Amino acid sequence: MRHLKAGSKLGRQPAHRRATLRNLVTNLIERERIETTLLRAKAARPLAERMITLGKRDSLHARRQAAGFLTTPAATKKLFADLAPRFSDRPGGYTRIVRTGWRIGDGAELAILELIGSELKKKEKKSKKAEASRENEASSEK
Repeated sequence: MRHLKAGSKLGRQPAHRRATLRNLVTNLIERERIETTLLRAKAARPLAERMITLGKRDSLHARRQAAGFLTTPAATKKLFADLAPRFSDRPGGYTRIVRTGWRIGDGAELAILELIGSELKKKEKKSKKAEASRENEASSEK
């Protein structure tokens, strides 16, 4: 029987596993996109979604629960000020996991854990003529 077998232990003791997941969720809230292993992303996803749900409640009790889990006050502030209003009309599913390949060193499967709505913005390509003119202007000023 497979009772109580859900969830990955991530090769850590319980306190270390909790600290790892707290750090992952805090970084996800602060940066809105993190790259980690697939197993860690799958383990951190429900915790991140629970934090956003707490942010949507916006009560003193919810703020204290979020502050007790997140490791920085800045992450708590961003959760309640920015992220909760962004997801106010969404009933769930605030995160996305995108597989990105395998790590070179140990072959672990990597994934990007990101918040919905924080898509990559493509950088504008600089033309070679514009770069050359900037370099000429910089050298003439000296």
